[in-house]
Amino acid sequence: MSTLPAPVLSIVVVIVSDTTERASAAHLGRCLDALAKQVDAPPFEVIVPHLPQVADLDRVRGRFPWVTFLTADDVTARAGGREHHDVLRSRGLAAARGDVIGLLEDHARPDPGWCASVMSAHGGPHAAIGGAIENGVERPLNWAVYYCDFGRYQNPVPAGETPFASDANTTYKRQALERVRPVWQESFREVVVNGALKNLDATIALDPRIVVYQNRVGLTLRTALRERFVWGRSYAATRRALLPLTKRLFYAVLSPLLPAVLFLRMAKTSNERGSLRTFVPAIPLTLLLLVTWSAGEGMGYLFGLKVAAPRALSPQSAL
Repeated sequence: MSTLPAPVLSIVVVIVSDTTERASAAHLGRCLDALAKQVDAPPFEVIVPHLPQVADLDRVRGRFPWVTFLTADDVTARAGGREHHDVLRSRGLAAARGDVIGLLEDHARPDPGWCASVMSAHGGPHAAIGGAIENGVERPLNWAVYYCDFGRYQNPVPAGETPFASDANTTYKRQALERVRPVWQESFREVVVNGALKNLDATIALDPRIVVYQNRVGLTLRTALRERFVWGRSYAATRRALLPLTKRLFYAVLSPLLPAVLFLRMAKTSNERGSLRTFVPAIPLTLLLLVTWSAGEGMGYLFGLKVAAPRALSPQSAL
């Protein structure tokens, strides 16, 4: 933490656990606790852009007076949507002052050396550097959600250049972000931003030293299924805007095959990284979540964001 007018590192933390319910600061406090306990950290600031109504936020704000809380009064959450997360990220980036700017989510617990590792990694030429994401809750449902969300980022992640990095644990050089500012000024979408950087011959890398833990306490199957549908649709809708009609239809038709393709990819990665012990018990729930994601992705390619997600998805309806 620092009161310096120009911190070296800015960290934008977005509350994302509000896809199916009112935004809550329950997870945020744990994330900020972890940031407060960083070891050998450079001067840094933490920015939390948030919706006007967030449960328990006043309590968390009181515990962390050194954190900048930005109320986005003009931003609303669409029922069954996650697009406001991208808008909040853009607000946080616009307010950041550091030479390096990081993105985290409220359910993340950064490793004690996260800040120091970030700055060490940015001594190199890469415009963006993503890190490893591990699961922090030992439950089959949490493992299933983890593998669906972040399995490819399980350590040991391959160090070096990569075509992808997750906005749940990625840092950017400010200079690089300024070069592509028009693409994130209103809404930060990692696929679009990282694509724009690569078009300018900037590089993106992964570094296994930069570790956060997904720490979703109290997660229920209903919430996880609902999120899969909404997030799958949102992902496809983002891609849909960049694709011609023929490709949209092509991907929509193939979406029922996604569960098998994604599952085999997850199994391969898990085997390569020596984590079958946790992957195998979570297989039934993982498959259920993948089926729900594919349904949402198909809807996204066909209709974008115009079709509202169902109010609730049961295991039977997801299948």
